Amino acid sequence: MRTILKRASALRHASPGRVRLFMRAPADPVHTLYVEHHGWLQGWLRRKLGNVFEASDIAHDTFVNVITSGMAGRIEQPRPFLATVARHLVIRQHRRRLLERAYLDTLALLPAELAPSPEERLIALESLQAVDQALDALAPKVREAFLLAHLEGLSYADIATRLGVSMTSVKRYLAQGYERCFVLALS
Repeated sequence: MRTILKRASALRHASPGRVRLFMRAPADPVHTLYVEHHGWLQGWLRRKLGNVFEASDIAHDTFVNVITSGMAGRIEQPRPFLATVARHLVIRQHRRRLLERAYLDTLALLPAELAPSPEERLIALESLQAVDQALDALAPKVREAFLLAHLEGLSYADIATRLGVSMTSVKRYLAQGYERCFVLALS
């Protein structure tokens, strides 16, 4: 009954295209999930992010992830699930922005004659984002070990101590990180 009242209320203020969306029988779980939770997710993200456009983009990307994963029909608690997916996307977006900002800050320190062209900057940023995405696919400890070795310059022993694992594990983690980067370089 509550869903019917929500839909009726939404229909009063909806455009003709949106009315057709509501009137169509929800034939698949993706449609139902979207109709029942997209507005809530977008509002939740808008409150968290303080930006309507970012909220809309993240909500869209959340549903794209759910659709491509094929899980839409198997979600038992949609709102917590959607919020978790959206939260991960927000974190990923924030990390990418930090990476981009660090790169641009480094460029600002270069003398003008050494600064790369706009095309070179774009290629470098795209490469950094590809590496970030590749590392994001790694298990957390593998990613952490790889970043500690390459960004902080820690030794295997220091990484093992920091992560609370053996040096053999550190070597295995770094090999997995190198393998991921190698696959990325070949693609």
